[in-house]
Amino acid sequence: MTTVILGGGLAGLTAALSLTPNPIILVVASSLGSECSSAWAQGGVAAALGSDDNSALHAQDTHKAGAGLCDDDMVQRITQDAHHVIQQLVQRHVMFDRAPNGDLRFGLEAAHSRRRIVHANGDATGAAIMKALVDEVKKTPSIQVLERTRAITLRFNAQGISGVDLEKDGTPIVVETNSIVLATGGAGALWQYTTNPMDSWGSGLALAARAGALLGDLEFMQFHPTAISKRQDPMPLASETLRGEGAYLIDEAGYRFMEGQGNAELEPRDVVARAIFAHQAKNHQVFLDTRDRIGNRLPQRFPAFYQRCLGLGLDPLNEPIPVAPAAHYHMGGVVTDERGRTSVKGLWACGEVACTGLHGANRLASNSLLEAASMGQRVAEDIKLGDFISPPSSLASVVCAPHLSQTPSDIVHKIRKVMSDYVGVMRHAKGLTKALEDLLPLVPISNMALSGALIACAALRREESRGAQARVDFPSTSSQWEHRQILTLHDVMPGTKRQSHVGVS
Repeated sequence: MTTVILGGGLAGLTAALSLTPNPIILVVASSLGSECSSAWAQGGVAAALGSDDNSALHAQDTHKAGAGLCDDDMVQRITQDAHHVIQQLVQRHVMFDRAPNGDLRFGLEAAHSRRRIVHANGDATGAAIMKALVDEVKKTPSIQVLERTRAITLRFNAQGISGVDLEKDGTPIVVETNSIVLATGGAGALWQYTTNPMDSWGSGLALAARAGALLGDLEFMQFHPTAISKRQDPMPLASETLRGEGAYLIDEAGYRFMEGQGNAELEPRDVVARAIFAHQAKNHQVFLDTRDRIGNRLPQRFPAFYQRCLGLGLDPLNEPIPVAPAAHYHMGGVVTDERGRTSVKGLWACGEVACTGLHGANRLASNSLLEAASMGQRVAEDIKLGDFISPPSSLASVVCAPHLSQTPSDIVHKIRKVMSDYVGVMRHAKGLTKALEDLLPLVPISNMALSGALIACAALRREESRGAQARVDFPSTSSQWEHRQILTLHDVMPGTKRQSHVGVS
């Protein structure tokens, strides 16, 4: 039977290409290769391939950034996959940046102990990778692409997944299948200030939740510290690699307010984001200054950033660039095992929508593209085994979900404001409770509201500050919370029917 893959980023395309010659329907919300976080990624692929590096050091850095919540087995598996991931991408015609002698060129990013970030076309790595994979998909006859198509609900029965309801230009489409891969991306667009495409609002979380799947680590949303603050929605990203190459933060007086704090601007993202947030709360402006340390090398070394600044009327060669924290990457998601299997039989997840345990409470920079490619491949290998297949039977009712369409624009605006006001960089019980009060009445009619409510619920329950979760009312890290938090739809809507979990053990 045909496998349906929901999402066309790096994880989804890797899974699709790795499943050939099996028949695939690839469902993408926009046009293939556009409006996805993978294509927008300015960072690179974290890969411990240098002569002074190894996967154990990479794993150590990943654990440190993850603040005690990383799954050791998954960290080892995925960091050890790096060589295969890069090799596979090269075979798919990705042209990585190389030194004059032909060796891969490695960049440095925050919280990495070695230069291990592999780039393609400078700070346009995601676009270069996606172009190569999109070209491969278009040449593959076993992959049918449905563009500008949205998944509305997953169908399931006692044996697991049985199909999916889609919507294309207002027309409903039903696809019967017993294997679906969620590769729908992250949830950053739930916030007013985000670096993510507008379709990245956690659709996969809501789809999986209504099917009864287990969800993990939802409270951990990484706010990228240096989004360009120029009234853009979404906000353009000033890549972390800029700070790795020497750019630093200043305020309107030219004061380097992070100097002397650990590794200063190269502290983990949550530390830098909170420092900027706190400085701005004192009525300061914050800027990223590339003039001294990068200077005239900027147009060649960071062409995407340079051109983006010029398009916004900014000149990074002669002025500092205004920046602010913005919702960027969701460490939480649909819980999977090492094969990408979720707790619902016939449903896999890979990429940002998934929660493998690699990232813990805070993602190490550039681990996301590595994870997406690694887990996309692992999902495909598992589906090819075919031991998940169950005979079809009568369809069960979808949990708490009438036919849902796209959330109306006025409700979208309300949800994004609630998330920004109450579930942002700094959180507290009163605000999180208010967020739930505002979001829960919208859940029966909006998958977007469900995604926001699940995240707010997880943030309220975790009564500590750890990694990307910062609680004003619980400022310390607690040993009692040194574990992953698992939720289901029942946790935000207690009246809903519980599902049996037949996938992840």
